[in-house]
Amino acid sequence: MRDHPHEGAAAPGEHGSTDGVPTGVRPAGGSPAEIPEVWYGSATNRFQWLLAAIGAACLALGVDLAVNSTWTSGLAPLVMAVVGCVAAGLLVLFGTLAFVHVAVRVDDDCLEVRCGHLGVPRRRIPLDAVVGADFAPRVTPRHWGGWGYRWRPEQGTAVVVRRGEAMVLRLGDGRTFTVTVDDAEGAVRCVRERLRLRRPASTA
Repeated sequence: MRDHPHEGAAAPGEHGSTDGVPTGVRPAGGSPAEIPEVWYGSATNRFQWLLAAIGAACLALGVDLAVNSTWTSGLAPLVMAVVGCVAAGLLVLFGTLAFVHVAVRVDDDCLEVRCGHLGVPRRRIPLDAVVGADFAPRVTPRHWGGWGYRWRPEQGTAVVVRRGEAMVLRLGDGRTFTVTVDDAEGAVRCVRERLRLRRPASTA
């Protein structure tokens, strides 16, 4: 009969909730080998492409009015219509394309969030300014007053590109920073491990 030295040992993450992390999630205090040197995550909202198409249509209408219009009621109304369509189109395009996609990067020094495929707007938070990280299983635009880069005086800031799981950073000034990202639990584990490794150096 062969021996099974590991038989009956509890698998990582089977010991219930730890520091707010749901059951089944490996706690932040696990082996550093389990934490990647650099953690990458992202989230995408394809619905935003529909809104971007509406913005493009407004922009195209403004250009068409400027080039092909036979407006006979005067120049001022035509200019106002063209400017209105172009401005609305550009605002909708930027407001949607910037938040179709979000990319999150966590390394030894900071967490960086880049919005859209151009990476703008961008937020960089040094880990020295972070006191904790939590997993939020469900964040919706209603919590923050809409999609995109949001700010609420009693909460802090957030990047919300879709409904669902998110990572919530607790900052040293008492505010929070929330970002919707796939595998938010993995991001929380990574940040917690980084903070755990930094504490001995900061208290030495």
